[in-house]
Amino acid sequence: MKKEINKNFKRSLSALAISTTMAITAPTVLAASNTSGSIYGQAKTGATVTFKNQATGLSRRVIVGADGRFNFKDVPTGRYTVTSSNGISREILVTLGTGSSVLFDQSTEIIQVFGSKIRAIDTSSVESTMVFSQEQIELLPIGRDSTAIALLTPGTVPGDNDFGNLPSFGGSSVGENGFYINGFDVTSLRTLLSFAELPFDAIGQTQVKTGGYGAEFGRSLGGITNVITKKGTNEWQFGGAVYYTPNSLRESGIDTVDRTPSDEIVYAGYNSDNYRNSLNYNFSAGGPLIQDALFIYANVEFQDDERDYYKRDTSNNRSVTNPNGIVTLDWYITDNHILSGTYIQNETKIDRTYYANPADKFYTGEHGNETSSYTEENGGDIFIINYNGHITDNFSLSLMYGELENKEENKNPRNPDPEAALCALAYDTFGVSFSARKNIGCFNPSQTEIGALDADSDRDERKSYKIDLDYTLGDHNIRAGYNNEEYTSFTIGSSYTGSNYYRYIDVSEGGYSSTGINGVDLPLGTKAVRVRTNDSKSGNFKVENTAFYIEDNWQVTDELLLYFGIRNETFTNYAANGKVFVEADDLIAPRTGFSWDIDGDSSKKLYGTLGRYYIPIAGNTNIRATRLESSSEHFYYVDGFNPATGEPINLGAEIGTGYNDLQVPDPRTIAVADLDPMHQDEFILGYQQQVSDNWTAGVKFMYRKVQNGMDDMCSHDGFFKWAEAEGIPVANEANGWVTPKGGFNVKSTAGCLLINPGKDLKVFMDLNGDGKVTEQTVSNKYFDLPKYKRSYKGLEFTLERAFSDGWYTNISYVYSKSEGNIEGYVNSTLGQEDAGATQDFDHKKFQDGSDGYLPNDRRHQFKAYGAYKVTEEITLTANMNIMSGTPLSCTGYIPTDDMKKGDGNTIYDEPNFKRYGASSFYCGGELTNRGDYGTTDWIYMLDAGVTYVPDWADNKLTLKVDVFNLFNVDKVTEYNQTKDNSQGSTDVNPNFLAPTGYQAPRSVRFTARYNF
Repeated sequence: MKKEINKNFKRSLSALAISTTMAITAPTVLAASNTSGSIYGQAKTGATVTFKNQATGLSRRVIVGADGRFNFKDVPTGRYTVTSSNGISREILVTLGTGSSVLFDQSTEIIQVFGSKIRAIDTSSVESTMVFSQEQIELLPIGRDSTAIALLTPGTVPGDNDFGNLPSFGGSSVGENGFYINGFDVTSLRTLLSFAELPFDAIGQTQVKTGGYGAEFGRSLGGITNVITKKGTNEWQFGGAVYYTPNSLRESGIDTVDRTPSDEIVYAGYNSDNYRNSLNYNFSAGGPLIQDALFIYANVEFQDDERDYYKRDTSNNRSVTNPNGIVTLDWYITDNHILSGTYIQNETKIDRTYYANPADKFYTGEHGNETSSYTEENGGDIFIINYNGHITDNFSLSLMYGELENKEENKNPRNPDPEAALCALAYDTFGVSFSARKNIGCFNPSQTEIGALDADSDRDERKSYKIDLDYTLGDHNIRAGYNNEEYTSFTIGSSYTGSNYYRYIDVSEGGYSSTGINGVDLPLGTKAVRVRTNDSKSGNFKVENTAFYIEDNWQVTDELLLYFGIRNETFTNYAANGKVFVEADDLIAPRTGFSWDIDGDSSKKLYGTLGRYYIPIAGNTNIRATRLESSSEHFYYVDGFNPATGEPINLGAEIGTGYNDLQVPDPRTIAVADLDPMHQDEFILGYQQQVSDNWTAGVKFMYRKVQNGMDDMCSHDGFFKWAEAEGIPVANEANGWVTPKGGFNVKSTAGCLLINPGKDLKVFMDLNGDGKVTEQTVSNKYFDLPKYKRSYKGLEFTLERAFSDGWYTNISYVYSKSEGNIEGYVNSTLGQEDAGATQDFDHKKFQDGSDGYLPNDRRHQFKAYGAYKVTEEITLTANMNIMSGTPLSCTGYIPTDDMKKGDGNTIYDEPNFKRYGASSFYCGGELTNRGDYGTTDWIYMLDAGVTYVPDWADNKLTLKVDVFNLFNVDKVTEYNQTKDNSQGSTDVNPNFLAPTGYQAPRSVRFTARYNF
């Protein structure tokens, strides 16, 4: 029994070593799809080669052609025995999206899945990919999520915490990735910042594509994470696992102090008393309903995640206890026809309870009196059907259909406290900073915004189908496919509680400003109130994307493979009224590459790829640009406030100029007529060599450049200048900002316009005030916007040791530069998550000083992970990640002195951009440059684990302890980059360059897993 335990555990280590060996190139080969792999190789001409899955009995055979090569397409992942008619057998592991090579014409076996030899370098295609099996992931000390897996790959770095737990691949933003389950795209097209998940232990394999992927994949500029679920086999198998992360072994978080002068300590971030206790456990079962024909697998995961967050005078509890689950069915109709179905229930119900401290009790670390509670709902149901048929030895067909529902319900609660919903949102900040604000009036602090009651729910729905054809013709393997998806977002409108937001401020040393308010110099002691309104309406918004692709893997010689592919995309976005406002078709994305087996023995490989990639327009752009919205902001003199209601007392004259904004969009005017969705070109050149029986080394260069960016512009002064130059009557100071009869009313244009920065604008406008729009071309010289610029250059070195003599390791170093004038679909500096509609091109002045190294630029990245077998029962594992810091900049308010003031409507640039926060590179009125203030700290993270597989438990029990951030390193990850304290003031923010975030403190996770 001890020998069997050792064999199986060693097999896990060996499988991990093999998958990471494939990490340098890991190509999608010869008809290996995004839900299966392939088997290819060489044998004697005329020989019959047969494979058989060791778990399901699936078997196919093929006769070796005159060229001595054979290929099995679309092979389900798993362990196989491959046998030649001369009686020679090989055991191999087929992994997701990759090819497994078998050579029968050599006297020694190159591939040894269960032994200590390293896998032969895969020379059969050109992609760069890593594939991990779940048993490999379970061995390493990493988080139980897809991002943790992706971060094992070279060149992938963690994104900004403001966007959640997301990776950045090769200089792209975190909003430019793709996520798939069983071939179905589960990326949120509303935000591009989330994706559907499944019980983690139900994942069979995870494929991470970091670049160079073929024409089958698109809608991504960063990376792709593609998972397949576990399946049932001919043997009934049951299991259970428990994961426990106790709060008692979690180190306390670090508090950040507000540096604004105060008589008491005020924290900008209070973390030391926060609490989190996490318990997850699951049960699984899988086996044959009909031997060799019909298989089932099911997993149900339960969770008990309890979190407490404490603030200055409030606190809240977050609790998740509902289960999730998955069921898969696989029907092997024949060995050549497989029908699979997947159902995932991933709804998460978050019970939230809010509390208020007793009067004058601050930072207590205890809950006070309950103020409200409600349940937030996320996720939903996923259905996926896959068919794979081998019609002939040379022709196969794959079909996929999927549906997804993702709820976003109750993030803005729908009046959990109806009486308080009638009370205005009001804060007293007389003489203090916003961090030391006091709630006043009768509003409920847990419901600052009220969800509208006129919509059924806040949710997303996706329907998608895909057809793939595969045909082998001589030395050519040709694949073609078509995909269509519809994604509809149902959104709930919202407004401030009580319809108004009052912030009471004054001119004081420790308050809002020491010099003035809203650009007006005022004496110390002046009291004022800032009054804001914001109202958005509910609506339904649809995105439809289609794609056709064709590709050819051409084996020119035994040593040289050429790849050619082309992808044709179409993106269509619909407004709330159902009308199209963006339709981009015939988006041609060519892909090409090569793989050269230099010595012909799979020991040395030179490879390269060149391709173009498009990304769709996020559904959030539909919502932001086309729904009905109104907002306003004004400042007034005030004597004080009513403490019972929060309403102003003796509201006086207005201070400075406020704004009023009403968005009633016309879909024809929301985007330029010739809008070209964002696309990027990528070049990869790499070399890989087996340097000994156990070691493989590689080097790869990657270059990416955005060729045509897309964002929105919210400036209108350029339209006034253009109209005046064209002699078209327009509102101006001389006519009192009243549009002449029959003239061009700029208010008829959209508040923001989707554009390709740097290009002239072809836009529909009403030039005669008669409601009829005509297409006009407005030169970019009137807006002076630069071109969209982003590039990435990365040089990657990898070193791999297969499991032998009790240990293995994977080591990588990447030197890279990510530079330009915009990060991409999101803005990490500001935490702005409006994919493709950031403020970076809203006005030319936001681009001033923007050239430099971008927020995801980490010049140096060192990664290493591996395992060391101490005894037959005990294994030590480690995962190290060392990264240089990200650029630090200065942000301040945009100068508005030379902008048109108009009548105060936000169609004029001065009132429009005065409402923006401190978000430009102008600080204190002086222009700075991106990255002028150095970088954040280097990050040092070492996670370690101990795995114990006891002999006495008959190879069924695994006990494990993982320690994250072993040495509790607390380097600063984020700083406050805002220098300007308020609009129109010369005050410097006292918290400028103060730390706002640190590395996650040390925590410990216990695991117990039992399979039988």
